[in-house]
Amino acid sequence: MGSGFSLFTNGSSSSSSSRERDLSKPGLDDLPESCVALILESLDPVEICRFSKLNRAFHSASWADFVWESKLPQDYRLILEKILGGFPEKLRKRDVYNFLSRVNSFDQGTKKAWVDKRTSDLCLYISAKGLSITGIDDRRYWNHVPSDESRFGSVAYLQQIWWFQVDGEIDFPFPAGTYSVFFRLHLGKPGKRFGWKVCNTEQIHGWNIKPVRFQIWTEDGQHSSSQCMLTGSGSWNHYHAGDFVVRKSKSSSMTKLKFSMTQIDCTHTKGGLCVDSVIVYPSSCKDRLRRV
Repeated sequence: MGSGFSLFTNGSSSSSSSRERDLSKPGLDDLPESCVALILESLDPVEICRFSKLNRAFHSASWADFVWESKLPQDYRLILEKILGGFPEKLRKRDVYNFLSRVNSFDQGTKKAWVDKRTSDLCLYISAKGLSITGIDDRRYWNHVPSDESRFGSVAYLQQIWWFQVDGEIDFPFPAGTYSVFFRLHLGKPGKRFGWKVCNTEQIHGWNIKPVRFQIWTEDGQHSSSQCMLTGSGSWNHYHAGDFVVRKSKSSSMTKLKFSMTQIDCTHTKGGLCVDSVIVYPSSCKDRLRRV
């Protein structure tokens, strides 16, 4: 489809530049807007926006509601209501898509959600401030420190603790599909010195003795559990907690998801860890986390 349309585009630009178009031969400008809309419907959102710049007919057709209906998540109304606290009336479907494809903060800024521009899949981030962290209010153990490496501008930094536990949950209208849950963690305290990124590793300890356990649960009985050692100081890593499936029959209602990360062996302390966020990502797109 893409290569075929590139031929149309090249032909259009060459004929307009020559200023000597043979009016007896039809061109893109002669296509009815309804036909153009049917063409655009088969493209992905990025391509639709690119082709909308071809001429007036393509531009007008790119605003047709049915063109964008198939690009929106099935429960886009519920998603908008969750983010905004209500559904704005009289919005065209392209406006709805433009809004959802931006990173939107909600729940007092502790969560961010958006729709992937290529796949229309839903992505969700939950900040450390949106999690339940044992001992977070005691500055002997934890501190919230600013970080320009976080989408939320700050991370939770653990100095030292015996009982390590991080829990969270969310009710959200996830569209039907398979999702992966990750914890975004960093061994060492990131910072800057003379404009250069540095990492203080002095307080890292205890993570090489016993593994950390990651778990997720859904209200319909799905459960996943995994264990691993935390390694790789000085860089952000995504630790996979598990996958869950939202069935088509469930896609018209809220999905309740719970997740946890624990290391509660009290024979030793652990510390020197940054907790940034929990990420719920479409399983088909999880390879992109390397670039997040």
